[in-house]
Amino acid sequence: MKKRGLIFTFIVLMFSVLVSCENEDDENGENKDMNSSFNENESHNAGQNCMACHKSGGQGEGWFTAAGTVYNASGAAVSPNATVKLYTGPNGTGSLVKTIEVDGKGNFYTTSSIDFGTGLYVSVTGKSGSISKMSSSITTGQCNSCHGSSTSKISAE
Repeated sequence: MKKRGLIFTFIVLMFSVLVSCENEDDENGENKDMNSSFNENESHNAGQNCMACHKSGGQGEGWFTAAGTVYNASGAAVSPNATVKLYTGPNGTGSLVKTIEVDGKGNFYTTSSIDFGTGLYVSVTGKSGSISKMSSSITTGQCNSCHGSSTSKISAE
């Protein structure tokens, strides 16, 4: 009898572990709506390619369409509470497509649908008001797949 109780307990424990590790989808199996916000502190893995895990079928919660990390000018520390904006034209021109708040750990992410089309231009405003702009357009939101590895880190003060 004691053995049955242990087996039942083990099965219940394994089920709860499996359920807690599932990707966070809504009740229809669609991508859960998630956006970083100022002062939030639940993100993790600053500087890593967020979308290596946060993708359809991935281990991370939600399927990010744009994500990355913003650092201070020296690149030595994260720059929390900055703002990332995606425009259709260079240097903040054209239409504003998406605004993403950077959280308290310097990370930003969104699961919102973003039409990158033939390319969007990025502008990052630090909490002090300094603005950094990308001169070339992007067609993917996997910011940390390049920044911090093959190109300099995203920075704003």
